[in-house]
Amino acid sequence: MDRNERNAMIVEHLPLVGYIVAETCARATHLSRDDLGQVGSVALVQAADAFDPTLGVPFGAYARTRITGAIADDLRAGDWASRGTRKRIRETLATQEALSAGLGRRVTPQEIADAMGVDRQTAVDALTDAARTVSPIDETVHDTVAADLPLPGEDLLEAEKRRYLVAAVQALPDRMRLIVEAVYFGDRTVTDVAAELGITHSAVSQQRSEAMRLLRDGLAEHYGDGGAAPRAGVPHHRRPPERLPGPRRHERRRRGHPCGAGRDLGRRRRGQLTVRRSSGRELVRRIV
Repeated sequence: MDRNERNAMIVEHLPLVGYIVAETCARATHLSRDDLGQVGSVALVQAADAFDPTLGVPFGAYARTRITGAIADDLRAGDWASRGTRKRIRETLATQEALSAGLGRRVTPQEIADAMGVDRQTAVDALTDAARTVSPIDETVHDTVAADLPLPGEDLLEAEKRRYLVAAVQALPDRMRLIVEAVYFGDRTVTDVAAELGITHSAVSQQRSEAMRLLRDGLAEHYGDGGAAPRAGVPHHRRPPERLPGPRRHERRRRGHPCGAGRDLGRRRRGQLTVRRSSGRELVRRIV
């Protein structure tokens, strides 16, 4: 057989590869058609090279055997289980199906082991292997690797915001500070806070809104792009709040601005405020 006849025979029987691949993928949907198609095409070429017309065997039947065998060998090479394991799984499943049909109920691993003449653990291992599934890694990696956990930088930034938030809350006027601590850190309702302070519900809401505005302005002043340049060699999370220039600083001192001046902030602090992670995150989210 010359080369032209060989190439024509390969092209003529190339659809046979697609048919066998489709038949195989119909029984195992997790397999890759492209990979099996490459294996089958190589097997077809090898079958054409090894074909001997004098034997009287049609090339289609010979090529089908070679293609099916090559695909089976490729699947075994990538299989996690050996032939012995696959044989044990088939025998165990056949025994389970026969017992279930005969007894009319779901059988136990001990009953399967007794019918097969093996110990219970062998039957349990076979059933466990039978239930194991294999999927391409590119279809499952996004479910197992990707997570909703914050990145290290995001976690540090959130911790820094909570630290500045604690300092800002401590610098609020007394009544505003009590309201913010009670509502956001003490999980108390506005009605309870109003009853404790002896004021109306609307007054507590107004004080809380004003406190939120002051905290928002203070954090925006600290994290804003228009602030003063950071001092060289000083870590960002250890730098004190920048003082505001001129009359604006004094105005904010009079109004009780939480980040107006470091001196007022240090004088107003009465101890470290305990901030739960959930409450601090909620307050940061509402402000920022």
